[in-house]
Amino acid sequence: MRETEAPLLVLAGAGSGKTRVITHKIAHLIGQCGVPAKHIIAVTFTNKAAREMRERVNQLLSKDAGKGLIVSTFHTLGMRILRREAIRLDYKPNFSIFDSQDSLHLIDELMRKSPAAFDNDTLRNRISDWKNELLLPAQALKLASDQFEQSAALLYAEYQRSLKAYNAFDFDDLIMQPVLALQEHDATREYWQGRVRHLLMDEYQDTNTAQYKLVQLLVGKTTAFTAVGDDDQSIYAWRGANPENLQRLKDDFPRLKVVKLEQNYRSAGCILKCANTLIAKNPHVFEKQLWSTLGYGTPLKILACRDADHEAERVVSEILHHQFTHSARHSDYAILYRGNHQSRNFEKVLREHSISYHLSGGTSFFEYREVKDLIAYLRLLVNDADDRAFLRVVNTPRRELGAATLEKLAGFATQHNMSLLEACFEDALAEVLNKRALGRLQEFAHWIVGLGDEAERGEAMSVIHRLMRDTDYNNWLFDSAKDPGEGERRLQHVNELVGWLEHMGEKSETEMTLADRVNRIALLDRLDRDDEGNENCVRLMTLHAAKGLEFPHVFMVGMEENLLPHRSAIEADDFDEERRLAYVGITRAQKTLTLTYATKRRRAGEWESREPSRFLHELPEDDVQWDKPGSRKNPEEQKERGQAHLAQLRGMLS
Repeated sequence: MRETEAPLLVLAGAGSGKTRVITHKIAHLIGQCGVPAKHIIAVTFTNKAAREMRERVNQLLSKDAGKGLIVSTFHTLGMRILRREAIRLDYKPNFSIFDSQDSLHLIDELMRKSPAAFDNDTLRNRISDWKNELLLPAQALKLASDQFEQSAALLYAEYQRSLKAYNAFDFDDLIMQPVLALQEHDATREYWQGRVRHLLMDEYQDTNTAQYKLVQLLVGKTTAFTAVGDDDQSIYAWRGANPENLQRLKDDFPRLKVVKLEQNYRSAGCILKCANTLIAKNPHVFEKQLWSTLGYGTPLKILACRDADHEAERVVSEILHHQFTHSARHSDYAILYRGNHQSRNFEKVLREHSISYHLSGGTSFFEYREVKDLIAYLRLLVNDADDRAFLRVVNTPRRELGAATLEKLAGFATQHNMSLLEACFEDALAEVLNKRALGRLQEFAHWIVGLGDEAERGEAMSVIHRLMRDTDYNNWLFDSAKDPGEGERRLQHVNELVGWLEHMGEKSETEMTLADRVNRIALLDRLDRDDEGNENCVRLMTLHAAKGLEFPHVFMVGMEENLLPHRSAIEADDFDEERRLAYVGITRAQKTLTLTYATKRRRAGEWESREPSRFLHELPEDDVQWDKPGSRKNPEEQKERGQAHLAQLRGMLS
């Protein structure tokens, strides 16, 4: 049986060319097997990966041969299904999508009505877990085993009711709701199973229960698929990823053929030997052993440091020395760590030496709630059909417009096929809303339209300042903050955004309307999130963010007990995922790998003694060099380091 006609699992080890497998398989299906591109779907987990995959496929195909091909993330595919099937789920096709901040904002609103003794973030995460497990509110309540579970399940039911009222789905719904549509409606399932003749999935070890079920429903019993993954790189259990899905494929698809890719095209032999030795400590469904023809390379270095400051100084010193002796570029180096908080010391020392760097991860400026709120106001002013923006700001600051009122408004707008803002002006709305709620809605709508008219006359900044005054926005930021410090930070973010919008107009050679500025902000938001990493700079990122990337020279820092492995793993006596995380970090390195640990580190303001990570002791002794405090340096190396620092100083002066 040909691999194109059977279910296929490709176990692709780190650096073995898994993306090439998918892109060439797509090109083969279209070019050699005659499968129309519109009947092929390829899914992965990030927009960046999907974009790169599509670009590589287009390079392999003749012009227009790939027309109709879908290459997307799981969530984008889910959204595509919902666009067609929303009506079957009693939603309007022009639904909104709530991101994590929108979801938390809604939960905050619901919890104000019926407070619980649990953190809102924790409740939101539990709801997310249930959705990833395909459990509906009634099922979650039935299975609730304690007060927290009961509170979360009741909130889940109210949360879903509110989402429905807003004609909105959250991020988890983009998988769960398509599964429900495919399960419950024969016509939906028949259409999509007829639409898909071959499904290809990247990073399959990162799928959760809902994603696995979506795959099952799309391929049915007859459609061929190709799943590419590596159980040794499954590092997302905390967001529902289930590496056992690889085993489930074997159980659910008896015809499954398994192919192993074990040749690594990325890393030197020593790095691979250390990675293989470490990951061999974990249990495996499928055994594999990475190998390379790139030569042995150099042993791994393990640097002992006094504390976090000394660790940063040593790492930057190593980079300077290596650059001086090998004429390397800043972009050849990456510093990887367990948590974003570890970046601060490295940023400080890199700045002191005028070394450019790029920090991946952390909170985007455009993710702050107050920034998103203000941008939503501006979006609504320039586009009165933006229902998502309307829902975000209609109660920000609070105008005593509850979910029941908005549910009736949404139902009315749906019935009359109009936007939420437009519906506020309809006389017939008085038949479904009481006088007080109608008055508040119309007062808000008239105010928005008046501001929008002013914006159309070109007075962008005056509109923004009037918006701030009319809503008493600055005082509201403080009133709704947990403490004065948070209020100050939120006001600072808003002032930065307003200043940015003002500066944007001053820099422009032509008059910039409010709409021009909002569109520019949307572009800035996108650029802020895109992380191409093409700049000539040292890369700083978490081990999770580094997955899928590679660098000539890697520094894995903070290799200590309670950091890697994490404290929670030690308490649970479960190290498999932490070991996989270390394995992912090791296999990012192409030529050299340096690991560091501190003998003491501050935690909650107090000094704490630290022990080297157990994973360091699991590496083969002959392939690592320990550089402990007090060990003597080679005189020639000391001389080179001095020259490197002098060269750096000269560069800074020039």
